[in-house]
Amino acid sequence: MDVNALPFAAQGTPSLPLYAIAPSGLDAFLGGLTPAQAAFLRASGFRAAAQQIVLLPGDAGVAGAVLGLGADGGPWAFGGLPLGLPEGTVWHLVLPEGHSAEEAALGFALGAYSFTRFRPARRQPARLVLPEGAERAVAAAEATWFVRDLINTPANELGPADLAEAAAAMGRGFGAKTEILQGEILARDYPTVAAVGAASDRKPHVAVLRWRGSAAKEDAPLVALCGKGVVFDSGGYDLKPASGMLRMKKDMGGAAVMSGLARMIMAADLPVRLVLRIGCVENMVAGRGMRPLDVVKTRRGLTVEIGNTDAEGRLVLCDLLAEASDEKPAFLLDAATLTGSARVALGPDLPALFCNDDAWAEALLDAGARAGDPLWRLPLWPGYDSLLDSPVAHLNNVGKDGMAGAIVAALFLRRFVSEGCSWAHLDTYCWNDRTRAGRPEGGEAHGMRAAFAAIERKLLR
Repeated sequence: MDVNALPFAAQGTPSLPLYAIAPSGLDAFLGGLTPAQAAFLRASGFRAAAQQIVLLPGDAGVAGAVLGLGADGGPWAFGGLPLGLPEGTVWHLVLPEGHSAEEAALGFALGAYSFTRFRPARRQPARLVLPEGAERAVAAAEATWFVRDLINTPANELGPADLAEAAAAMGRGFGAKTEILQGEILARDYPTVAAVGAASDRKPHVAVLRWRGSAAKEDAPLVALCGKGVVFDSGGYDLKPASGMLRMKKDMGGAAVMSGLARMIMAADLPVRLVLRIGCVENMVAGRGMRPLDVVKTRRGLTVEIGNTDAEGRLVLCDLLAEASDEKPAFLLDAATLTGSARVALGPDLPALFCNDDAWAEALLDAGARAGDPLWRLPLWPGYDSLLDSPVAHLNNVGKDGMAGAIVAALFLRRFVSEGCSWAHLDTYCWNDRTRAGRPEGGEAHGMRAAFAAIERKLLR
């Protein structure tokens, strides 16, 4: 990721005014313009509708621009600006009272993103003078661009070793201690990760990052993050149809989001201890791969019957969660592109939140609403636990009847979390199916900013 590509200019850079206008403030704004500009704006049909952008004329050409906020004051209200304003121009924000400069700058930055690994951007975005008080928008934007770049990278360019190294390199940039585990130690300590990745010529890896904030003491709260990093998911012997594989390069989105969250925590130098674990595998088909009704052992000592080789993400996570929860963190969070059932229930924009701690659940939901990064809680319904029963092992990796798939998957993960550990699981999509303001088609960091805000507020208040 080229962070220098963020569309920000330094304070003092010559720039044009960019007025953000809510419908309720339109009349007052028009009254402050020159008669010619007010007449031009009225004639243009400007009603301060969301995403409406109009350039203001001046004696030397363009004198400024106006942006309609509609009913939205969150970051996405500003997402259409970088490509909606003239290429190469520089702007400074003039916000109505009560609107956040940080949200505006973040939305602007997210709208400027494009994936440029294989071809240059079609056009250069406009730039924004970074408003005072919006410095943290830079860190959030950098983390989001990092996540989007990882998810958008095709699987032939991002294998398990590449994903593990990308996370480790990011961590080393903040002084984190990093390990990348593979081979015999992986088979011993993370047997389910090894089992999922056994069929691929590109061997599985587990990346572990450990970091402590500059003001964090030995007993500072421990935040543990785990991510599913399946760089490509064919489904294994329970092979997906061709249409089901088209976006499976994004099946490592949970690992990307947790890596991005770790980046935000380290960039903010939160006074916490942090451990990130990501399981990096490729789920392919070969003679050494998992078969339906195989039984695999786990780090926790439980045995799992393989009811479906395409339910591999929970296997990647379960050993990571077992190890992470045994370290007694103040909070344990995992993320995964885990089930189609969550998408059927909630669609692409709402990650499903499962949590065994009501206080943490409320903190995450509230933070998501405030940050424009919403989550929706689904229950860890104990009545469905028996759906995971197996006649030959401690549990199956899928439910018996195919119903409540997202809940059953979360219940599977819960079996590996130590008693008393506050834990949350995000079943997230990590993809924009279509381009909208600030959200280009492709990889997305769903849930990352919500989780950061919740961790900061709950652990540090």
